[in-house]
Amino acid sequence: MRKYVGEMIGTFFLMLTVGCCVIAAASGVIAPLAIGSALMVMVYAGGHLSGGHYNPAVTLGVWLRGRCSLQDVLPYFIAQGVGAILGSIAAQAIKGNGPIARMVLSTGPAFAAEVLFTFALVYVVLNTATAKPTAGNSFYGLAIGITVMVGAFAVGSVSGAVFNPAVAVGLGWIGLIAWPSVALYWIAEFLGGASAAWIFLSLNPEDR
Repeated sequence: MRKYVGEMIGTFFLMLTVGCCVIAAASGVIAPLAIGSALMVMVYAGGHLSGGHYNPAVTLGVWLRGRCSLQDVLPYFIAQGVGAILGSIAAQAIKGNGPIARMVLSTGPAFAAEVLFTFALVYVVLNTATAKPTAGNSFYGLAIGITVMVGAFAVGSVSGAVFNPAVAVGLGWIGLIAWPSVALYWIAEFLGGASAAWIFLSLNPEDR
């Protein structure tokens, strides 16, 4: 149960940061820096409890890689989803509940952006937080947070730089993403996470 509570707390603060930035219409460098930093500190805070996934795509990748029990996958998904919804509610309570401009997506580019940068995120997680050669390092949280920050700078204007099915649900709750479009994010992000696990295992067969 400690693991699931840890996942819920970490996802809550990640989504709270995302939600507050969205509702405040933060522009320039502020939102990517804030969101990447929030993920970084939560990974450091809860990594020893749950692995610090805070993202169903990461959980899928870690499970396929062999470092997460199958019995934990669904509870992690649920904890992450609950944390994201609670984070969205808290962001609305703090920042207000005014109208938010819904993202207009170009489906092909948005799908590609989410696949590629979710792949990058999960690939970084697997190599810095689960690989034998990097065991015990102190940089894994920084690497993970910066990956999200880089993705937000690179494709934030294309897809919203979600890279996380739980955050997609939270953004749907806020109203930034139309609920039918959440499926696009889920498919792209789970595909990116699974692909990262397969590539990791292909490149590190001794680390299975």
